[in-house]
Amino acid sequence: MADTDTYVHSPEVWTAGRLREAIKDLPDDAPIHIGVASDPGDFDGYQDHVLVDCEPIEWAGDDSAPERTEVEYTLFADWPAGTYDVLD
Repeated sequence: MADTDTYVHSPEVWTAGRLREAIKDLPDDAPIHIGVASDPGDFDGYQDHVLVDCEPIEWAGDDSAPERTEVEYTLFADWPAGTYDVLD
C-alpha cells in the first residue's frame, strides 16, 4: 500500500459583507468570473467559470439538533459562453 501525502485544507469562506466590500466599486453590468482551483488551494491552473445564480440552500440539522435548519447562500457558476464538444 502506497503512502499518501495529505494536508488540512481550510480556506477562509467569504461572508456576504466581504463580497460586497470587494465589489463595491464595480459597475452594475460588470460580469463576475470565478476561478476554480485545479486542486485544493492551487489556482495556477484554475478553470474559468461565470457566475450565473445565487440561491439559498437549506441544510437539515444533524442528529444532535434535527429540528435545526441552516441556510447557506450558494453562488452557482457555469462554463463561459462558447462552443463546446457534445459528450455522449
